[in-house]
Amino acid sequence: MNEHAVVIAGGGPTGLVLAAELALAGADVAIVERRANQDLAGSRAGGLHSRTIETFDQRGIADRFLTEGQVVPVVGQFCGVPLDISDFPTRHPYSLGLWQNHIERILTGWVGELPVTIYRSEEVTDFSQDDAGVDVELSDGGKLRAQYLVGCDGGRSLVRKLAGIEFPGWDPTTSSLIAEAELAEGPPQWGVRQDESGLHALGRVDYEIRDGEIVYADDGPVGVMLTEEHFGAATEPTLRDLSERMIAVYGTDYGIHSPTWISRFTDMTRQAATYRDGRVLLAGDAAHIHSPDGAQGLQVGVQDAVNLGWKLAQVVKGTSPWTLLDTYHAERHPVAARVLRTTMAHVALRRRDARTDALRDTIAENLMGDESRKRFAAMMFGLDVHYDVGVHRDVDEGHPLLGRRMPDLDVVVANGPLRVYQLLHEARPVLLNFGEPGGVDISPWADRVRLVDAEYDGLWELPVLGEVAAPTAVLIRPDGYVAWVGVGSESGLRDTLTSGLQDALTRWFGPPDALPEGRCCSTFSR
Repeated sequence: MNEHAVVIAGGGPTGLVLAAELALAGADVAIVERRANQDLAGSRAGGLHSRTIETFDQRGIADRFLTEGQVVPVVGQFCGVPLDISDFPTRHPYSLGLWQNHIERILTGWVGELPVTIYRSEEVTDFSQDDAGVDVELSDGGKLRAQYLVGCDGGRSLVRKLAGIEFPGWDPTTSSLIAEAELAEGPPQWGVRQDESGLHALGRVDYEIRDGEIVYADDGPVGVMLTEEHFGAATEPTLRDLSERMIAVYGTDYGIHSPTWISRFTDMTRQAATYRDGRVLLAGDAAHIHSPDGAQGLQVGVQDAVNLGWKLAQVVKGTSPWTLLDTYHAERHPVAARVLRTTMAHVALRRRDARTDALRDTIAENLMGDESRKRFAAMMFGLDVHYDVGVHRDVDEGHPLLGRRMPDLDVVVANGPLRVYQLLHEARPVLLNFGEPGGVDISPWADRVRLVDAEYDGLWELPVLGEVAAPTAVLIRPDGYVAWVGVGSESGLRDTLTSGLQDALTRWFGPPDALPEGRCCSTFSR
């Protein structure tokens, strides 16, 4: 029986990112993936939003995606109002058009550079957990032993079902066919159209962005999305279903043939009641499903993985108690709940009747203002996430940086200028000291937290909130969120650092007398 600290069921984007985060943190991790390789049938969905690109920038891999994708300055719309974030304080004020097959290929290349074991052509079929770990059964009859099992196995997650975790929510009200195929003849106009039954779209898979507009290729496969007139079909969709629906919507099927894949999606909306049961955790679609409106599913899964990875690594390595895992559910469950609420609103506002038209027009009028546009866009694209990281002895109470993403500032350190996100490439926590060089002593945590004396001369600005007061020091978690803020004059900094900072270091990165790597953490509890 092979043993690993963590076994991940599912090797999609969420599972791949989680495996990389664990490996970067020095944890022994394995993925169990049913596919023989990372190939996907067709391009599938895709695209990366601003915060997701920032997250990859924190790991030094953003350029791998940027060189292959298409930058989209206006990142969608809500009620017909464009959500332009080009004026946001981020290095990536845009979305990136990139199909999921390419996203997975790039992530697989990154994971391949790290010590990650992948069991391909395998599935998790059962598991049992005890106080010391989890026994995992595989589809070929083999078994694995792990300290923790993480279900990244999609909306129909077997891990979630076997763990007995409830999946409450709302049943679907609409369904759509989605496919990739060839057309014998092209339509007079590509793009989106809407009728009483809903949204429909036709577009070449290959395209580019010119002056902010989508320009489709002259040939190649076509992506098709068609809202179905009658909801509730129980059978798998076929080419005939696709053809008949196209004729109903467009008056012709344009000679559609040779489909690469055909599928169906709905607006079913559900969220796991808890993201952890003992030594079993959930992330990505296994923890939450919703309509693809807004293209937020992949983004939320990646952020789940980055939030969980460093915490789980610290627990399995014995530097933090198992209670640190409680913060995963506490921080990520509300984020996904808000996404679910937003996507349900998207679907509701797509209905074509006089009352919904009036509601949509009213919302659009209120979104036209600059402040409301910024607030909604920041929410849609992950730039306003605010975690409750606690207040330590009133030192940092009320500072707007606390619990929010760290800005990617251009700072100057001993070796010269660099960006803050470059300090996060190794997925280690960082304490940035802008006060007296050498004036901070965190020696009990020196093996876990990187201390950097830095200088910065410029504005501290956050999306929506605008300019914020410059701190004297900032403790940044591996996921890029601020865990502690030091404020006050340089003369008072030392006392500040010996009070609130020690509390924050202990809470997030373990006590100063943490057990050495490889030993068991504190007593397990469910």
